Amino acid sequence: MEPPGNYGADIVVGEGQSFGIPVNFGGPYLGFMAARDYLLKKMPGRISGMTTDSAGNRGFVLTLQAREQHIRRERATSNITTNVALNALAATVYLALMGRAGLMRVAKLSYERAHLLQSKLSALGFHTLNNLPFYNEFLMKIPNPSKIIMSNLAKRGICGGLDLEEDRLLICCTEMNTVQEINDYVSVASQNAASVGE
Repeated sequence: MEPPGNYGADIVVGEGQSFGIPVNFGGPYLGFMAARDYLLKKMPGRISGMTTDSAGNRGFVLTLQAREQHIRRERATSNITTNVALNALAATVYLALMGRAGLMRVAKLSYERAHLLQSKLSALGFHTLNNLPFYNEFLMKIPNPSKIIMSNLAKRGICGGLDLEEDRLLICCTEMNTVQEINDYVSVASQNAASVGE
């Protein structure tokens, strides 16, 4: 993929929760932003930069921290808390440990396993509602009431996805989901599909 700046983007935002931040009761999440140089001082938060130390080793430093949150107080555009800094640190450690090859491996596994689950569910009569390319989340209409299948999956300790009502599920599969877990999901789904057909 080309860098977003090559497409003419001035600001790019993303979600970094998947970079080693475990979800617990809906959070915490980790957002990140990148911007062109002329916008840097208008961005909330802290700006990190890459440099080299005296031995020539690559390192990352805090290059800019807008002090407006200390000066402007309630009118500030940012509020860096300890929790935010801890999440940023955890994501930095994760990214450093994984490296480029590790991130590529995780991305490939997530892609392959999501597509494996989607194809197996399609074979059961589930219908993909968006035929555009996807990474690790996909939307399906199921041939039976979503509340029933979600309940049966939960009994097996499987998070079935996000129930969007009208028998539609937003399903996600990542590198954390094993092939056995995918097969278990399909097994429960097939039992539900069979019970509806009877």
